[in-house]
Amino acid sequence: MTRPVVAGLDGSKESLAAADWAAREALRRGLPLRLVHAWEGLPNDDTDADLPEVRVPQYRARRVLRAALELLHERYPRLYIAAEQVRRQPGPALLAESETAELLVIGSQGAGGVGGFMSGSVALATVAHADRPVVLVRAGETATDEHLPDGSGKPSTSTPCREVAVAVDIGGACDDVLDFAFREAGLRKAPLRAVHAWHAPLTSGVPGAEERARLRRMAERDLTELLEPWRAKYPEVVVRENLHEGRAAHVLAHAAAGAGLLVVGRRRRRTAVGPHTGPVAHALLHHVRRPVALVPHD
Repeated sequence: MTRPVVAGLDGSKESLAAADWAAREALRRGLPLRLVHAWEGLPNDDTDADLPEVRVPQYRARRVLRAALELLHERYPRLYIAAEQVRRQPGPALLAESETAELLVIGSQGAGGVGGFMSGSVALATVAHADRPVVLVRAGETATDEHLPDGSGKPSTSTPCREVAVAVDIGGACDDVLDFAFREAGLRKAPLRAVHAWHAPLTSGVPGAEERARLRRMAERDLTELLEPWRAKYPEVVVRENLHEGRAAHVLAHAAAGAGLLVVGRRRRRTAVGPHTGPVAHALLHHVRRPVALVPHD
């Protein structure tokens, strides 16, 4: 079964930017795009659809999908796009959609939460519990933002794509994260920057320069060894290794500044309670302006 790229729509600027990003991603992957507008107020079959309290919001909901469809068909005429309204609360609806999706794309407001109807804890719970990769996109993100500026510094879609940055946890399970990141870089014909944040343990006081240098060499060796099989699997991807001493959230936020996409791992939740995504991912969702892909792993 072909898994589509799914985008959640509510008419907000964030969700429209997410749908546009999802359309480009679907083209890169050779997959269909599915647009979903979830609203629990859709009438049942036995509801009088002529009632004003039903007709007006239903018309607005249909207009959200219609406007997005017309825009995306015009921009991406070669892309197959399906659209559906779902009579369900947005969070559970998109979580259900993610089960059969290649990836789920939703809008993000950054420090203010996640955009439109996907605001607050409902959105974070959706991100935290989805079993497929989820990409969050800010309002204003366009196709030119994925590419380097041209020779005169102007935005362009004909220049090479910006690099993909991936957060690498040397001591953790990250196969799914690296596979996603390497594939994204390959699809974009872009370099991959593997970023690892390391720090010296303070259990026996502040380490000196010699000890710090030793720890850094160990981290460099471990990162190179970890990436070696992925370089062999994706020989067309140019990989740049970046190690920085410091807190992971700060290091990754800085690394994402010039990237077209930041890829971060997220441990799968085994309980249905709570919206938590983990402290690093949570901080990045609030402060990184570039699209962020959260890839679940065990």
